[in-house]
This record gives sequence, structure tokens and C-alpha cells, in this order.
Amino acid sequence: MSIITEISILEISYLIASVLFIFGLKMLSHPEKARRGNTLAAIGMAMAIVTTILFHKVDGEPIGNIVWILSAIALGTIIGWLIAVKVKMTAMPQLVSLFNGMGGAAAALISLMEFPHISHELIAEHGMMNGHTIAILLGLVIGSVSFAGSMIAFGKLDGRIGDIRASFIRYINMAFLVGIFGFIIYIMTLNPDSSADLMPLAYILLSLSLLYGIFFVMPIGGADMPVVISLLNSFTGVAAAMGGFLYDNQVMLTGGILVGSAGTILTILMCKAMNRSLLNVIIGAFGGGGQSADKEAGAIKEVTLTDAAVLLSYSQRVVIVPGYGLAVAQAQHICHEMEKLLEEKGVIVKYAIHPVAGRMPGHMNVLLAEADVPYEKLIESDEINPELPNTDVVVVIGANDVVNPAAEDDPGSPIYGMPVIKAWEAKNIIVMKRGMGKGYAAIENFLFYNDKTRMLFGNAKDSIQSLIGEIKNL
Repeated sequence: MSIITEISILEISYLIASVLFIFGLKMLSHPEKARRGNTLAAIGMAMAIVTTILFHKVDGEPIGNIVWILSAIALGTIIGWLIAVKVKMTAMPQLVSLFNGMGGAAAALISLMEFPHISHELIAEHGMMNGHTIAILLGLVIGSVSFAGSMIAFGKLDGRIGDIRASFIRYINMAFLVGIFGFIIYIMTLNPDSSADLMPLAYILLSLSLLYGIFFVMPIGGADMPVVISLLNSFTGVAAAMGGFLYDNQVMLTGGILVGSAGTILTILMCKAMNRSLLNVIIGAFGGGGQSADKEAGAIKEVTLTDAAVLLSYSQRVVIVPGYGLAVAQAQHICHEMEKLLEEKGVIVKYAIHPVAGRMPGHMNVLLAEADVPYEKLIESDEINPELPNTDVVVVIGANDVVNPAAEDDPGSPIYGMPVIKAWEAKNIIVMKRGMGKGYAAIENFLFYNDKTRMLFGNAKDSIQSLIGEIKNL
């Protein structure tokens, strides 16, 4: 087989893989097609890997160290498979952060390994001021920030790292940003005999980027974490795209651009859902805040299982608001069973989905899709809110911040201005919680003290199971 033919096969395979990436990403927008889309993207990646190993040439020679490459692929596949199969739905955000961080680390290591091999011809003609250097330095910085930030996000989501709510951290972050870009400019103004002579500077840049990644995520907490996960995901995509520029690899470039652009769009949507600006995300200036102290909580009112069953059974419209508590209790399947039971009694049941409910974007969609809840029943918060005044019962299961009226009536609240599900506008409200603990934003929710609210305490799965039994007896 001639060199031209091998190159053609490689380029065609990259083109097909890129198309599969695009179609796969498109199909991820709908739960019914998401699994097929994920499979298509995986096939595209497998094709790109196999053809690269078979046909890519390095200085006219085939790729070496095949045994090491295949061993690394096999080891990573086995570890990734085992982790993904065993992970609980409640730990899915941590898994996303971990895997995203690994992608950032890979991009940073590629840049670190390629830095001392910048072409002597480029350096002789342009110094370090060339596109090759720019791609390497940006890949190093963005990949390092993504890795360090994702690891901190993993620790925070897993409850191992707390928040540092100090206002001075935003200034530290801004100083790191200025320092990093200044250092990049400084490196690119140099004219060494070889880029290998500048490796100490590359390690300094790596250290600055890792520190910025840590300080960038450290002050962020509460309900703001979905925005951070989305932003870090876009960082990893951009870092991968830098590798595509570096190696003139079309499929790597396409994959990176798709991930980076999709993550950026999702970040903007999450910022809108959280009523935050993208600038505040970048400097790590959100989270925290206070809450008006002149507002009295009032008294809570509980509801018995029998009364809750009667109220639900004789309603015309019921809206279920799922939250992280539903995921913790692994109650999505039993919740779907209750929904079907109510529908058999002629009740119209829908789910109100807030964009940032849970711990990552789309968490509730994934959770309910796992229980085979029809996609058409999952209604976004801005679409369901107009229906709530005509809803007989809103059932809040483990949600907190996304139904908090402080977002509209408490200017002192850190979530003030955040679009929420207006559960308080329904005729009746049933809130399922294990206790009166505060949500992820660590603020009081006065919905629980509303005159129309009744609390049903206990584990969500057990409560719904008992509720189903009561409904069947009516």
C-alpha cells in the first residue's frame, strides 16, 4: 500500500470520525437518542484511534511502542468501564468532574512533552513568537486549569473539600490570570537557541496554572457548582483543540471544538439559569452572600401519608419537582411508579425540571430517563411556571434552592434574581425531605413555612413507597 493511499485512508477516517462526533453530539440533545449518539461518537473515536495507529507516520516511519499504546488503552478502558458501571447516580457529578479532569491533564501533558521539541527552524526565523508555541502554551495553561479545577470540584461535590468564602480570593484569581498571560507573553518574546532551554519556564507556567485552577474553584459553592462543571468541560475541549492544532490532526481538532463550544454554550445557559455573569464565573466571585435577617421562618405543618394520598388521588393536575434528594434516595423508579398509578386515576402528572437541579447540568433529566420517564413529561421551569397557578398539587422531592422564593422576594439572598420553579403558586404543596436541613446553597427556604405547604418527612424512597400503598387502598 502506497504512502498516498495510507494518508488518504487516514484522512477519510478522520473525516468520518468527525461526522460521527457531530451527529453523536446532536443526538445527545434528546434523551431518547442520547445512548445512540454516545455510541456513534464512541465508534468515531475508536476509528480515529485504530487508523492513527495503523497509518500515521512519524518522520516517514510507523508509530512505535505499539505494545505500550495498546496496553495503556486496555488499562484505561477497563478502569473507566468499572468506574462507570459501579458509580451511583448520586455520584455522577463527581464522575463527570473526574473524567473531565483527566482530559485536561492529558492535554497539559501533551503540551509539556512537546514544548522542548518546538521546531528549530521556527525558533531561528521567528523566535518563540509562532503558532506552534501559542498552541502549546495555551494547551498547557487551559489543560492544567481544567485538571486542577476539576479535582477541586470533585472534592467539593464529594463533600471532602469545603468552601472558602473570602472576598480577597477574587483578587488572587485576577492576579493569577494577569500573571499567567504575562508569563506567556514573556516566553514568546524570548529567542533561545532551543526551546528545551526554557523548560524551567514551562514548569513555572504549569505551576501557576495549577494554582489558578485550585483558587478558581475553591470559593465556589452552593447552587453555583453546575456552572463550574460546565465551564471546566469547555476548558478541556479547548485544550484538546490546541492539541489538534499542534499535530495538525483534524479529528482531534473537531472533537475539541465540539466539546469546547458545547461546554461554552451550556455555561452561558447555566449562567442565565443562575442569574450570574460569565465574568463572575471566571474570577470565581460568586457563591456566598447573605440572607435577610428580618424575616421570621414561621411554623411548619406536616401531612400524614393518608392525607397526602387522598390529596394526590383526587387532584386533576400534579407537578413533581425532583431534586438531589431524589437521587440520594435512588427513588426515581418508585417515583415513576407513583406517577403511573396517579395517571390510572385520571390525574395529569408532569415533572418540573430546573436546569441546575442536582449537582450538574441535566442531572434530573438523566436520573428520570434511567427510570424510563417519558421525555415529554419533563418540562423546563420556564415552561411549567405558567401552569402552576392551575396545578392542584406540587410535590417537591428533595429539591431546595430551585424552589426557594427568596430568589424573588429577598434581595439579601445569594440566589436573589435566580430563575426558580414557582412552587408557591400552586394550590397545594407537599415537600418530601428527610429533615429541615438547608440546601446546597446553605440558605433557609421559606417555602417550607408557606400556609399551603405540608411536610412529609422521611427517606424519599420509603415515603413514596408508603404513599403508593395508601393510593392503592383508596
